[in-house]
Amino acid sequence: MILRLIERTGVLLVSLAVSSVLVFAFMAVLPGDPARVALGVNASEQAVTELRQQFGLDRPLTTQYVDWLGGLLHGDLGTSYVSKAEIGPQVFDRLQVTLLLVVAGMIIALLIAVPAGTLMAARHRKVSGLALSAVSQIGVAVPAFLAGILLIMLFAVKLGWLPANGWTPPAQDPAMFLKQLILPALALGLVQGAVLTRYVRSSVLDVLREDYLRTARAKGLRPFQALWRHGLRNAAVPVVTVLGLQLATLLIGAVVVERVFVIPGLGSLLLDGVSNRDLLLVQDVVMVLVIAVLLVNFLVDVLYVALDPRLRVGSR
Repeated sequence: MILRLIERTGVLLVSLAVSSVLVFAFMAVLPGDPARVALGVNASEQAVTELRQQFGLDRPLTTQYVDWLGGLLHGDLGTSYVSKAEIGPQVFDRLQVTLLLVVAGMIIALLIAVPAGTLMAARHRKVSGLALSAVSQIGVAVPAFLAGILLIMLFAVKLGWLPANGWTPPAQDPAMFLKQLILPALALGLVQGAVLTRYVRSSVLDVLREDYLRTARAKGLRPFQALWRHGLRNAAVPVVTVLGLQLATLLIGAVVVERVFVIPGLGSLLLDGVSNRDLLLVQDVVMVLVIAVLLVNFLVDVLYVALDPRLRVGSR
């Protein structure tokens, strides 16, 4: 197991290094001059040249990359080309908001997917199982932003139960924080829950066909008792892999959902940076998202090894 963890750690470090090069290279080849954007189209060439020197854009790309990477390793994300503010504190504050939204969305997705997927598998030849399968298929086809708009129309506009948008820090007003969190978390969780339900169903169906489960039932256990005691852990192994992909999808989906619900998260910061052509801000936010996705995949690999004893035995 230790060797496998070392291997996965090495893959993580290589992936981070390659990702940093790709993100920097992609931003470097984009058209437009950050100094020109910051000063406006009517600025003189001398002023643009001086600002490029101030930003360090006149240096070789390799030097810029090394300085940027060194700043990332030390937690220094640089200064915004447009607002002249430090990027690090902005990203840290917005990241906390996005993580709260993503975690809430994933909890809702799991609360939906695990019981619904298990029930669909246990009753896959009955009307109730087919009905749940049809509902989940509809949920898969609905994008998160559309789900958010529909939730706003129903619970905020028509019923008036919840606020349509906004964000209050939990330390400032916990009750308002929960009210404003419910709709965007549901928009993320319902859609991802529908997707995850399909994988849970498929995994549980495979487990139900295994000999050891039939043996458990032959010894007198009821179907759900046998599945609970002997099947769910084995069914969780492939689902965990999908769960990592779902977390990455939630991070990306939060970019749009934050815009719909006017939430000051990392997605809103990214879109603001794109609209203002603040390339360094966009570069930093994209890299933070990449790091988050790679870390999630790494944790999923570790959890996969912990759940499947065969991987631990094979790594000795």
